[in-house]
Amino acid sequence: MQPRVFAILTALLLGVLGLGSVAVTDWSPAAATATQAAKASGAPAAGAGAQPAAAGPASATPTGDPAVWTRSTLRNKLMAEMDATDPGVALADLDKISKEKPYTVRFCHPIAHELGHAAVKRFNADFQKVISFPHETCAAGYLHGAVEEMLNASSQPETDLLKLCAPKNSGPCIHGVGHGTMFVVKQDVAKARDLCNKFPSDQNRIRCSEGLFMQLFGPDEEDEQAKANLPADKLAQDPLYPCKDQPSLFQSACFFYAPTFYLSSHDYPNHPEVYAEALKWCLNGKAGGGAVDCSRGVGSRTMKYNLDREDWASQQCATAADGWQRKACAEGLVSYYTVNYTDGGAAGRLCAKITDKEMQGYCRSASGLSSTLD
Repeated sequence: MQPRVFAILTALLLGVLGLGSVAVTDWSPAAATATQAAKASGAPAAGAGAQPAAAGPASATPTGDPAVWTRSTLRNKLMAEMDATDPGVALADLDKISKEKPYTVRFCHPIAHELGHAAVKRFNADFQKVISFPHETCAAGYLHGAVEEMLNASSQPETDLLKLCAPKNSGPCIHGVGHGTMFVVKQDVAKARDLCNKFPSDQNRIRCSEGLFMQLFGPDEEDEQAKANLPADKLAQDPLYPCKDQPSLFQSACFFYAPTFYLSSHDYPNHPEVYAEALKWCLNGKAGGGAVDCSRGVGSRTMKYNLDREDWASQQCATAADGWQRKACAEGLVSYYTVNYTDGGAAGRLCAKITDKEMQGYCRSASGLSSTLD
């Protein structure tokens, strides 16, 4: 056989053998050996006295959402949804998630604020367009954020604040104005209070003050200019500063929202004992007449941060030494629960989940229900 012919036949034979090996070879990634897996995880290899490791929890749901939401992951999802569609779609998704995963209520309100801010910018400050989408989810946080942004961008906030919510002047909208006043005056409580006093009725001044003090004690924006302006030396002299210094019309809202700052500054997510401690802290307000409102505020925040464990929340209220404080705390539990779940049966569901009979009675009383479950 000629050398050239032999070389060609040899090449053909090798090609056929190569294709055959490709066809029969398993090209899927090989599983790591026990020893390799152990080195990667830092655990002893199987066979060295260790049990095989159980599979960890899935990092995402079948829809691609994370198994556990954080404020940032939920916020990013919803902002992307709003950019791709409209605020109504994002708010509907937020409402659905907050009801399916009650722990997300801890941060759904500030996320809704951000959606409101973004919507005002998207629709070029057309406020009626912005609020044309259903916006009651997460205690109307979207509406609050929209009002904040409108006032913050206004050249005449002292007059525009009276126009934004007209003609209905609903409570949630006026509350949003209160938040906005703090943005306008860079967290100066006295100046924000002056803006709230532009409203002609005491009812709307009080509603405005509620947003003002909620913004003071629990600013939602990740912005240094929005941080709580509470000097340490003032707090050392008066733990509930600046509530006693407020005019009587504004004191109730101040005392009610003051526990928000106490809980956040004591790392409540990792120290659940601070809820009971917050009730003791509220006793600093007895001399100034604010202990009851403060205790209601503790109950409200306890429920907000623990909507997925209602009975546990009531047990924190039950730690108070005096009946008046346990009752006030229970009133706070009910107030937030019914703000979050707006259907008519919400209060009854809450009270039915409370196992302590005294606390259940306070719950039913605060809900306007009969003293029995009949």
